[in-house]
Amino acid sequence: MSMLEQLKEPAVWERFYEYKASLAVPGSFLPELRRFIDSQGYLPVCARIEAGEAFPLPSKSIISKLHTQKKRTVYTYPDAENTVLKLLTYLLLRKYDSLFSPNLFSFRPARTAKDAVRRLTGTKGIRQMYAYKVDISNYFNSVPVGRLLPMLEAVMPDDPALFAFLSELLTAEGVRDRGRIISEEKGIMAGTPQSSFYANLYLRTLDAAFYARGIPYARYSDDIILFAPTPELTAEYAAEVRDALRAAGLRINPAKECFFAPEDGWSFLGFYFRDGEIDIAPASVTKIKHKMRRKARALARWKARGRFTGEQAAKAFIRIFNRKLLESADGGELSWSCWFFPVITTADSLRVIDRYAQDCLRSLISGKHTKARFNVRYGDLKRLGYESLVHHYYAGGASAQASAAAPPPENR
Repeated sequence: MSMLEQLKEPAVWERFYEYKASLAVPGSFLPELRRFIDSQGYLPVCARIEAGEAFPLPSKSIISKLHTQKKRTVYTYPDAENTVLKLLTYLLLRKYDSLFSPNLFSFRPARTAKDAVRRLTGTKGIRQMYAYKVDISNYFNSVPVGRLLPMLEAVMPDDPALFAFLSELLTAEGVRDRGRIISEEKGIMAGTPQSSFYANLYLRTLDAAFYARGIPYARYSDDIILFAPTPELTAEYAAEVRDALRAAGLRINPAKECFFAPEDGWSFLGFYFRDGEIDIAPASVTKIKHKMRRKARALARWKARGRFTGEQAAKAFIRIFNRKLLESADGGELSWSCWFFPVITTADSLRVIDRYAQDCLRSLISGKHTKARFNVRYGDLKRLGYESLVHHYYAGGASAQASAAAPPPENR
């Protein structure tokens, strides 16, 4: 039976629903999925696939990364087709998971970025090792489809119908762009569900090569880190990675390529390891502080226009960052308490963020940036709903989250 035939089986959809219900997903996702399954909205899509009809072209969007000037291109299919592709990717990632080495952690069942950090920090002698980290530039949209297709065909010789369908999606020339159909090179199409499987598959030989030699190494999609006992060996391994990526038709992001000495510690996937402690990476701390500053300034402008009182502005700030840092998924993004607390072993960065948040709130309430802002006491902030990250971390949030740590939100 082709995997495509499973797409019309109600029992398969129910397993998919149960899996998604176990994850941190946007609040509207599960009710919408439930309605789609109950109405059998997948059957018309499956019928068109079986009949060999052309799949709808994806739509292209250029979106800004949150609170930055950076933009990225993503592709999406119509809702019904996209949901069917999510189930297909769920099945792909499970049937073919044995293809991948243990040092690959992205988009895999029962593996997360947190597992990558735990595995690396538990490596014997890691505190004395040198490290190299690299990020692949625009990975998903720059994978050469012509090179991927033979890999894809080779791993599914028992399912030619599946390969033919996936090949059709990958080689379709057009995309919809603001009402027009245009032709462009789009790689494996970031934003589409099946791109996660392709991203794992395309570099699996690189992962396997380092795993076979016992070299500490981890990849999460387009992020790679490796370790060696000397700077010379680290440079040698780094050259191997660069050569492999170049041979694969990929480019590195020079701004995110770096070497770490043992005394520097190292950062990966938002975490920072140094002297046996796992903390939040400095770049992540800087980003959240920038978001707080921008939001505080925006609220201060509304306050100046008479739209808010100081306390109302502070309450709005607290609601926004309590949700992002402590509560639940916001647009599919895990809260910091769910993402970081189960792994970090120190509250140093949390203290920095707490102090910064409190300073933003005092300035919003008092309208002052001088010492006079400290006339707003900590109890005043608590009364408005402010909650300390450090308090939550030590109050058991870390252990509670660790026992029920969910995989990160996914596009599959």
